[in-house]
Amino acid sequence: MKNILIADDHFLVRDTIAAYLDAAGDFKVFTAHDLGTALEIMDGLESIDLLILDYNMPGMNGLQGLERACKSYPACKVALMSGVANRDVANNAMKQNARGFIPKSLSASSFINAIRFILAGETYFPFDYGTTSSEEKNYGDFAKISTREMQTLEQLCIGLSNKEIARNLDIQEVTVKLHVKNLFSKLGVSNRTQAALLAKERHIF
Repeated sequence: MKNILIADDHFLVRDTIAAYLDAAGDFKVFTAHDLGTALEIMDGLESIDLLILDYNMPGMNGLQGLERACKSYPACKVALMSGVANRDVANNAMKQNARGFIPKSLSASSFINAIRFILAGETYFPFDYGTTSSEEKNYGDFAKISTREMQTLEQLCIGLSNKEIARNLDIQEVTVKLHVKNLFSKLGVSNRTQAALLAKERHIF
């Protein structure tokens, strides 16, 4: 069971997120109402696997609080969440070693998926925060995906290797590699994790 600390000064948001995580059954959740309290809790516990900080809560001073937490607890994964932060803030947070940027607008299932990705060692970053206006036109264009590419994407989403996908679809591994390359191009992503995450966020499977 993973220990997660949610720090947010809005009790309704904080308690709602904590309830989502409790219901998932895989997490032990701690909460704090500001950065200072969060760091005190961090000091008093042997291990927090993921610290989630609200961008606008007391003590944060913009991204200074994030930087402080990352430097003070390098072994802990730290993510930033916000309902108002813009793309520049999100990008700068990632440059300061945040393991994820989580918008409060995510659905409960997407929020939990984001947390699972971070805990698994991945980086969570919403696609609409990381694209330019020209990229957004083609972003997530599932309508252009062929039937075989969609089958490949489904297999990719459950974590199968190219070799396993080739065996399951009864095609050559080199063909799978071509399908994966085409998927990256059509979806505007750069790796398998991003492709799977986008498909899950769009509820494709």
